[in-house]
Amino acid sequence: MEIGKVPENVLKRAVFRQIHTKRSEVLVGASVGEDCAAVQLAPDEVFVLSTDPITGATKDTGRLAVQITANDLASAGAEPVGILLTVLLPPSAEESLIRQLMQEVESACEELHIQAMGGHTEITAAVNQPLLSVTGVGKVKKGCLVTTGGARPQDAVVVSKWIGVEGTSIIAKEKEEELLTRFPVSFVEAAKGFDRYLSVVPEAAVAVRNGVSAMHDVTEGGIYGALWELAEASGVGLEIDLKSIPIRQETVEICEYYHLNPYQLISSGCMLMTVSDGYRLVRELKKAGIPAAVIGCCVEGKAKKIINGEDEAYLERPKTDELYKIYK
Repeated sequence: MEIGKVPENVLKRAVFRQIHTKRSEVLVGASVGEDCAAVQLAPDEVFVLSTDPITGATKDTGRLAVQITANDLASAGAEPVGILLTVLLPPSAEESLIRQLMQEVESACEELHIQAMGGHTEITAAVNQPLLSVTGVGKVKKGCLVTTGGARPQDAVVVSKWIGVEGTSIIAKEKEEELLTRFPVSFVEAAKGFDRYLSVVPEAAVAVRNGVSAMHDVTEGGIYGALWELAEASGVGLEIDLKSIPIRQETVEICEYYHLNPYQLISSGCMLMTVSDGYRLVRELKKAGIPAAVIGCCVEGKAKKIINGEDEAYLERPKTDELYKIYK
């Protein structure tokens, strides 16, 4: 297609016709010529916003873009309402690619009951593969907003599901052919299927009901990066038991194959939470069908200690995510 805005007829066919999920709060949504979306909120509700691009994956990017943004909103205790989507495409892109991306977006929106309210779609020589950037809109009752900086000394540190599931799924999809020379088909298919665990919206809702003090979606930089950011935002130290951090065997083996550190691998689908009674939260999450574990506690001071049996180490500032090593 020619560089510039996506033609109106393509926009209508490939974008707007894929959007079916609607929310009553959205007064103005996606339409030709509309530059803004409008959302009606109640007097006792707080407007929550988040934005993120998808740059580390080339497959299922539409679904991933929606999921990551919904997770960011959920980590603030907010209910995701809608998204604004910017799609930048190279000149080689065909209309079928735009339609596929929007169908992936709408599929994720339908599952999460989120409306695609608008955005921008453009063909540009500035990118050599599709680039999606999503701004999320959510709502939360006043007094229920949760921040990354709310952790307190003596709080338990809890994580949901397993670390590295997003990175494992991305690597299994991007490197499927190579992995099949080393692992059985069933193993690779299981790893690819980890994308079904990427939503942290359900555990966020359970956590809010159980008095969570802080939440942080574990994304780039992995669990080590998320722990550092939560501790820095809250002004607390940490004592974390490395062996208590839950990890799937598929993640361990794929990381070993590519010489990656799973604790620094992108981990959407894993929510980091702090709360006064960690084991109670774990029980409530498990009642909701969500695996979870207490991995340590917050302490006074600034030291961020990782304990591995008799060995102790200290967290360093977050480094570049391990995922990017597979593209070198």
